[in-house]
Amino acid sequence: MRDIQHKPQRRQDTSWQSVANKYQKSVGSSGHYYHQHVVIPQAKKLLDLKPNDSLLDLGSGQGVLARAVRQDIDYLGIDLATDLIRLAERQNNNPRFKFIVADITYSLSLPNKDFSHAAIILALQNVENFSAVISNAAKHLKPQGKFLIVINHPYFRIPRQTSWGIDEKSKLQYRRVNMYMSPLKIPIDMGPGGEHKLTWSFHNPLSAYSEALAKSGFTITKIEEWVSDKESEGKARKMENRSRAEIPLFMAILADKR
Repeated sequence: MRDIQHKPQRRQDTSWQSVANKYQKSVGSSGHYYHQHVVIPQAKKLLDLKPNDSLLDLGSGQGVLARAVRQDIDYLGIDLATDLIRLAERQNNNPRFKFIVADITYSLSLPNKDFSHAAIILALQNVENFSAVISNAAKHLKPQGKFLIVINHPYFRIPRQTSWGIDEKSKLQYRRVNMYMSPLKIPIDMGPGGEHKLTWSFHNPLSAYSEALAKSGFTITKIEEWVSDKESEGKARKMENRSRAEIPLFMAILADKR
């Protein structure tokens, strides 16, 4: 059995351990604006958890999803960053909710192998071997179990490869996409000032996620694209509100284990 304690290079490469405290200060216990207003409310609808269901939260971070879902279920959150798991435990008062430190790209030694639901919320894009995460979800879900993936939109939100532009003639704001089909490993500097603390974003086209889900025995049942609920003010509000309503920020993929 391979485990994070025996794979320190994995933590150095992809874990958010080095930015755990900065992340907590940034998002707080309830998550950032889009967690609260878009991602978590929509994710809860898609998960549709019932009393005594069970949820495996992969890449759980400091427990934003755990604090938002119903509390009469069994929950297990897993993350590679020790400090994020410690933060999750400190904010947890539910004895049915557990958190462990582990690498979700390796085989997981878990007491429960038949969860009714699994989710990975805004974390799969930070994992290089994303197909291994999907395979792990399949291994620990019961037949017909539901798996929810929420990612930054894989077409419109690629770090360094997408950006906003304005067509001055038509007074329209548009989204520029430089490349899409090629997998990318993109460093993200989250350090304050000149202190470099890197996390990594891994871009993959939608077809790559679809293929990985199919190989692991999943059938995609729904894809949703979520836009921002913010509204602009000022002279550019009409243009900005139009583009905000047309260009989604997030994609949700719901799949059933065959």
